[in-house]
Amino acid sequence: MKIDWEKIDIKSLAAIISKKLNEKGIDAILVGGACISIYTENKYLSGDLDFISHASLKQLTAALSDLGFQRKSSRHFIRKECPFFIEFVAPPLSIGDEPVKSIREIKTKFGKISLLTPTDSIKDRLAAFYHWNDPQALEQAIMVAKAQKIDLYEIERWSMQEGHEGKYKIFIKMIRI
Repeated sequence: MKIDWEKIDIKSLAAIISKKLNEKGIDAILVGGACISIYTENKYLSGDLDFISHASLKQLTAALSDLGFQRKSSRHFIRKECPFFIEFVAPPLSIGDEPVKSIREIKTKFGKISLLTPTDSIKDRLAAFYHWNDPQALEQAIMVAKAQKIDLYEIERWSMQEGHEGKYKIFIKMIRI
């Protein structure tokens, strides 16, 4: 299958990257804004794909070079024709002070993607809102909440554990509008 790197969408790219990493024996989980793009069907469009992996930079570089990506800096990879760049975020896979307990897998024509669940994607965005007062992260959390089936009880439990009851109430008010 020929890939049009200039017109590739973020979900297809995530699947292609995931498949290549899996072929090389590398486990990687998609996190961050690319999950928001996928869950909102690109109402929010991230400019990069963040993965968490325990693989070495040498292993990651070798796998991604098979797809024409080159390491630009420490954990960033680019391909000239591709509108997105790839970044590997240091493990562990956690949101706030809590490890992520479950991963979602979705299948595409290019292969499967392991990624944060919609609920954990919201928690990830809310962490930025809670700890750094990032209003764009709140908007992204609201977008996913309105587009996907989520576990509000889990988000509330986690928010209280993080010590952000007031900001959680803002989130709840916004998703009910």
